[in-house]
Amino acid sequence: MTARPPASPTGSAPRIWSLRLIDRRTGRPHRCGDAILTVLARDPRIAAAEMLEGRSLRDWHVEMQPL
Repeated sequence: MTARPPASPTGSAPRIWSLRLIDRRTGRPHRCGDAILTVLARDPRIAAAEMLEGRSLRDWHVEMQPL
């Protein structure tokens, strides 16, 4: 995972995060057809866990960026 989400909410409006599944073997993002798989989430930890479910952590990681 690239960026670290905040440990707890700050009381302000929740931040939106962009997450991409990255293939460690190639360094490239996972694609669905010609589109890069991108997930938008308010809680990136939960979204990342769901994206990695059933995948080998040796082969995949999630890149996170705040928007």
